[in-house]
Amino acid sequence: MKILIDADGCPVVDIAVKIANNADVECIIICDTSHVFEKKGAKTITVSQGSDSVDFVLVNMAKAGDIVVTQDYGLAAMCLAKRCVPLNQDGMIYSDENIDALLMSRHNARKIRNAGGRLKGSPKRSSQQNEAFGKSLKNLLQEEIK
Repeated sequence: MKILIDADGCPVVDIAVKIANNADVECIIICDTSHVFEKKGAKTITVSQGSDSVDFVLVNMAKAGDIVVTQDYGLAAMCLAKRCVPLNQDGMIYSDENIDALLMSRHNARKIRNAGGRLKGSPKRSSQQNEAFGKSLKNLLQEEIK
């Protein structure tokens, strides 16, 4: 088991790396050339810029039982198909039970934007979100180690 991080736009890279190091679990950060990540205790893979380039590298590396940190619903769906455990930046575990609704909400939001509509942006990230993510990741690691 390893932790793979879709690092493009990910606000919890440092938290994930720290938890992985404390649990002695391999951690791999994957980002494109517009981001630079060098974190002690994690391997960084930098891929060329391009639509979904990070996603395709990550999903091809992922194996059943790996934990994947991502906020991308499409990537989460691909990881579920490979029997990975996708986790978002707020601690929500993507599952077969919630992924269809999430993908539909993404589709509807895209339709609104394409029609010229505007959607409210995300609020400022809170410490409670970071705590929820850390708690979920630690719980997943404890379950996998048992």
